[in-house]
Amino acid sequence: MKIDTCIKETLRFIFAMSPFILFALIYNSMRYYPNYLFNDIDTEGVYTLEKQLFGIVSDGTRLTPCEYFRIHHWAVTDILSGLFYLCWVPLPIFYSIWLYFTGHRKLSLQLSCAFLFVNLIGFCGYYIHPASPPWYVMEYGFTPILNTPGHVAGFANFDRLTGINLFHSIYAGNANVFAAIPSLHAAYCPVALYYALKVRNNGVWITLLSIVSVGIWFSAIYSGHHYIIDVLLGILTAVVGVLIFDKILVQRCHFLNWQKK
Repeated sequence: MKIDTCIKETLRFIFAMSPFILFALIYNSMRYYPNYLFNDIDTEGVYTLEKQLFGIVSDGTRLTPCEYFRIHHWAVTDILSGLFYLCWVPLPIFYSIWLYFTGHRKLSLQLSCAFLFVNLIGFCGYYIHPASPPWYVMEYGFTPILNTPGHVAGFANFDRLTGINLFHSIYAGNANVFAAIPSLHAAYCPVALYYALKVRNNGVWITLLSIVSVGIWFSAIYSGHHYIIDVLLGILTAVVGVLIFDKILVQRCHFLNWQKK
């Protein structure tokens, strides 16, 4: 391969992956403009609604599912939930790379851009309705404490069982703990799944992304990082974002169709 062709192909690949890089930059910038400076933090409202809609009665006390799993958890589930949760960003990125190098470059670019678009919708949700995660209420109650550091919550069990402080290190750099609604953890793999459904004979990826999506949804609740309400709104964000992007923006943005395939 000639040098100029190699450079051109490298730049094409970087361009296709650039929305993932832009996502990381925007997410990290949120620490400098926290959402609680723009709207009040919801700590009690979502907790009360969660308990009303999905509460579990245990020993005569009505608990949120997150509170229930804080008391009732199992080693196997602790490990599996941690493994599923670690796939939230890496798996969609890996699938986008796979698309690119298997001749589906246009879909690869569209997936990465749809991923970014869904994030932008979710980030707007963070600023419109700042909300505390379940672990915050379990640790601090309903009083908002600004600049609260990230918390490993139920994933502490994963770190303890494996002997690796993996989730402790991940959540030590959390950009904003009051960004629970919508759960973007719940949104990412469904975005990739949508594009997996566009590829023929893609059963392995469709199955993998489907299983991991459900696993992440459960893990978000099991670990105490998100309420069921957060997860449902995250799934809704993915569905709305992908449909707007694929049915409207792709048709109007020519650069999304620049690849030959």
